[in-house]
Amino acid sequence: MRRPPEGANQADLDSGIDPRFTFSYQQIGDLADGQRWSTWGDCEPLCRGPEPWPDWLVTDDSAVDTELGVLKTGKEADVFLLERSAPLDDRSVVMAAKRYRDSGHRTFHRNAAYTEGRRLPRKGGRDARAVAKSTAHGRAVAAGMWARAEWEAMVRLHKAGLPVPYPVQIDGTEVLMELVTAPDGSPAPRLAAARPTPELLQSLWIQLSEAVVTLAAAGLVHGDLSAYNLLVAGDRLVVIDLPQAVDVVGNPHGFELLHRDCTNVGKWFAGRGLDVDPEELFATALAHVV
Repeated sequence: MRRPPEGANQADLDSGIDPRFTFSYQQIGDLADGQRWSTWGDCEPLCRGPEPWPDWLVTDDSAVDTELGVLKTGKEADVFLLERSAPLDDRSVVMAAKRYRDSGHRTFHRNAAYTEGRRLPRKGGRDARAVAKSTAHGRAVAAGMWARAEWEAMVRLHKAGLPVPYPVQIDGTEVLMELVTAPDGSPAPRLAAARPTPELLQSLWIQLSEAVVTLAAAGLVHGDLSAYNLLVAGDRLVVIDLPQAVDVVGNPHGFELLHRDCTNVGKWFAGRGLDVDPEELFATALAHVV
């Protein structure tokens, strides 16, 4: 006589139903205010983070996203803390959700220094006209374009080995990413708010120099690099805020932006007493541009 499949219950056996064609489910309660079902399953494959996915990533279809509050506000986007939990297997992770605001992009069409060389709405099309006129639809299109630009830069640079937050997913104007934390588990501070020791300051400059060179070797320039767009996670430097990253060669302002990035961060480190040479960093980065 054939042996029943492992895990078969007596009720199924008595009914004559093959347990392989049955399943059990657990009902999950109604969502509370500030909650939503995980949007992971609704995202297209190319809108999800690069594989292999990290172990901490929650991909369950039954997962619930819970708003935990605002982490940072900005001119064009706000960053929220978002907990994604899978109640069926008791797993959860807190991530950063960066959401671009429509109202913050009224001057999107004027940002030629960043948008030249990018894929823009088809000239003469409805989206292009809406962006040019800064209509409500145009601002929504612009917000989505900035979100997409940051997403693509993060994915590209993560694959290149640059220290950036792991890009989890993009859904419209929301970019979900790894929450970079300090050793105590709190959100990592920006470099501008850090008070590193002389030894750590030297290490951070070395890491920053390597990041700028890695960016250039990947064909990109941050475009707005400063102590406010860098996080200090313990003794590790992490690059953030990449919506304005541009092709260093394809954009006619690429080399100018690269030089400005090197100068800005060089001044910050020099102001803390470190002997640095921004021009040397710029020359080194240029030598690695492909």
